[in-house]
Amino acid sequence: MQNRDRLDAATLVGKGKLEEIKALLTATGADLLIFDSDLTPTQQRNIENITDRRVVDRTQVILDIFARHARTREGQLQVELAQLNYLLPRLTGRGVEMSRLGGGIGTRGPGETQLEMDRRRIRRRIALLEESLETVRRQRMQRRSRRSAIPVPTVAITGYTNAGKSTLFNRLTQSHVTASPQMFATLDPTLRHLDLPSRRRVLLSDTVGFIRNLPHTLIKAFRATLEEVTEAALILLVSDSSSPNRAQQEEDVRKVLHEIGALDKPTLQVWNKVDLLSATALAELKARGGAVPVSALTGDGMDELLQAIDRSLTVDPVERVYLRFGQTQGRELSWVYEFGRVLRREEHDGKIEVEAEVPHSLKDRLQGFLTRPRASGPRPA
Repeated sequence: MQNRDRLDAATLVGKGKLEEIKALLTATGADLLIFDSDLTPTQQRNIENITDRRVVDRTQVILDIFARHARTREGQLQVELAQLNYLLPRLTGRGVEMSRLGGGIGTRGPGETQLEMDRRRIRRRIALLEESLETVRRQRMQRRSRRSAIPVPTVAITGYTNAGKSTLFNRLTQSHVTASPQMFATLDPTLRHLDLPSRRRVLLSDTVGFIRNLPHTLIKAFRATLEEVTEAALILLVSDSSSPNRAQQEEDVRKVLHEIGALDKPTLQVWNKVDLLSATALAELKARGGAVPVSALTGDGMDELLQAIDRSLTVDPVERVYLRFGQTQGRELSWVYEFGRVLRREEHDGKIEVEAEVPHSLKDRLQGFLTRPRASGPRPA
């Protein structure tokens, strides 16, 4: 650690401090130097020249972790794009000795340097990756468009990395996505249906964890993935209630949400891992209010969380309706059973009369089947 009025433009920490670091490297035999800060290409080269060691900054460490956890084709494309955008300004050539000699009329003197060739290849690869990811983005938009035929709101689980988001996702949806204490174990969003106490059905999305000063290259590369957050009707901000840095982590998550344009979305704060708190600390947390305390590991607080999601989700409100179907209109009737809650069903004169609670969007689709309750038929409960 070093306190300075301003960063050294050439070496970040100053040459005197860098000499101390070099001596420490020699004494310990370390062959790698990692900075918990972002380095400019010039700073990285200067530090490597002075210390004679390989130098890695914060962004490169995060990119390496992402690369280890990328399993799907989409995740691998996103990580590679972020790595290449990081690498491009850091390419260094070896000068004229690596140039191709130009032999002929109209050639460029010594020819194109190896550095220029490398940059050109990387730019071509970046363009190809961006095109592939744009295709993924369009496919996501098409899937959302198809889902909007009968809108199913999406609830996105976000939060600091290792806050227990995937464990919470598994608990709520009875799924088995990978839940790991490692950082960034989840790179690709996973969607599952979730039925709320009101019988509304929503899509729950498990997304990548955020971190302090998330590199801009990652935000750009993971745009298609992060759109699951920006398009969500409700965001669950999951925090590790047992972490001493909980308040700072919550602020870091909000900064990332602001950067991707999702801070104005309806949010619900969730304090996870309450099973790790003492009885006194848990009582103080509950008294503070403003969030739902849960334990995704033990299942404590899940009923309260589902009810809170139901209350917070203002999209597509549930309405009570009376419907009349013919014997051949089974498809429309099945929608009521699938997306709503049937309160009563009776048959009169070959017609099926139903009293149900359905989302407003489904009511709009069933306008031709709406009716009034029969005097002797279904009545409000």
